Amino acid sequence: MTHEELPTEDARGLAGVPDGFGRLWTPHRMAYVTGERPSAEAGDGCPFCAAPAKGDAEGLVVARGEHCFVVMNLFPYNAGHVLVCPYRHVSLYVDLTDEETAEFTAMTKTAIRVLEATSAPHGFNLGMNQGEVAGAGVAAHLHQHVIPRWGGDMNFLPIIAQTKALPILLEDARDRLAQAWPDPA
Repeated sequence: MTHEELPTEDARGLAGVPDGFGRLWTPHRMAYVTGERPSAEAGDGCPFCAAPAKGDAEGLVVARGEHCFVVMNLFPYNAGHVLVCPYRHVSLYVDLTDEETAEFTAMTKTAIRVLEATSAPHGFNLGMNQGEVAGAGVAAHLHQHVIPRWGGDMNFLPIIAQTKALPILLEDARDRLAQAWPDPA
């Protein structure tokens, strides 16, 4: 942009006036940025109680088991970031029943296999944050993160702009994973 092309003093900073910057708009993240937290109560206020009550596509549910389900993370660290959750509104891993624990573990393993088959990541981050002090965004309902990782998947955007560039929409990632998820035995 030459000096002659720069906006006039009156036009600088106004919406729609070119300023040389590109924009990556992520308005859905505002709830996360402002710290709006879901309810600790079971039911519609808890996103992990509400998701399985919806249809798979609407609730972003990838797979359902008898005791647990897999859902897309609304605020993903990477494309394909899923959460394994028990249906039961419980906050601690040690409070799962033996049946829930077995299915929770099996679904985590299947999530890894499905992500390997659909997007060939170089590695994974797996983890549970139990309690707000440990970083749990929804501390009242247990969930395990399964995050695919690729060499070089981090760049300056999260550091400089607090923005993550994801190459696939949540709905498209859910469709891809759900189609690749094996049928229950």
